[in-house]
Amino acid sequence: SILFFPAFVFAGPGGKIASAVFDTFWGKVILIALVIFFSPLIIYVLLKQHRAKKRVLSDLQIVARVSPDFDWIKLRKRILDCFYRVHAAWEKSDVSEASEWMTDWYWRNQQMVYLDRWERDGLVNICEVEQISYVKPIMFSFRGDEGNPGEGSELAVLISAIMKDYLERKSDGKLVEGSRKKKDVERIWSFTYESGKWVVSNIEEDSNSLEYIEMMKTVPNIEEALELHGKA
Repeated sequence: SILFFPAFVFAGPGGKIASAVFDTFWGKVILIALVIFFSPLIIYVLLKQHRAKKRVLSDLQIVARVSPDFDWIKLRKRILDCFYRVHAAWEKSDVSEASEWMTDWYWRNQQMVYLDRWERDGLVNICEVEQISYVKPIMFSFRGDEGNPGEGSELAVLISAIMKDYLERKSDGKLVEGSRKKKDVERIWSFTYESGKWVVSNIEEDSNSLEYIEMMKTVPNIEEALELHGKA
C-alpha cells in the first residue's frame, strides 16, 4: 500500500507528516485489503529493487578499489550519520545545524519552505527516529573528470525506519497533524559526492523508487565510466 499511497507515509525531513489514516480498526482492515489486492505488483517492485541493489553494490565495489569513499561499508556509515543528524536538526527547526551533511541548496530550501513557515505558525514537527530497519541502494551513477574523478556522483537509497512523526502546536502541545504512534516509514534519500564527501541532495516519497531504478538503464557500464573519468 505504501507504493500507491505515498502521502500517507511521507514523513520528517521533506515537509510532509505521516498520516494517521491507517491507525483505526477500519483503516487497518483497508490496509490489509490493499496489500492483498496489490501483492503481485508489490512483489514485482521488490524484485526490481533487489536487482537494482545488486548492480549498485557491484558497481560501488569496483569504484571502491580506486576511491575508498565509494566502499559500501564506509558509505553506509556515512548515510546513517546523515540520516540521524538531519532528523535531529529538523526537530530543532534549524537544519543549518546539519548543513555540512546536506547540499547547500537543499538545506536552505527545506528551511525556508517548511520549517520557517511552521515556526511562524507556532508549530513544531516532532520527528523521533527509534531505529533504522534497512538501507537499500537502488541507483548509482559515477561522474567526475580527470582532475576530480567521482565529483558529482549520485546515489539513491531506500531507507526504512521506525519513528514518530507528527505536527503539534507549541503553545499547548495540541496534535495538529499525524499521530504520536510509532510508524514504519520508508523514504528515498539521494546523495551527491561533493568535495570528497557524500551529502544529502534530496529526500522524497518511496513511490518514486521505480523511476530511480529505470534510471540505471541509462547509466554506462561502470568500467566504461571509470575509463571515461580517468580512474580505470
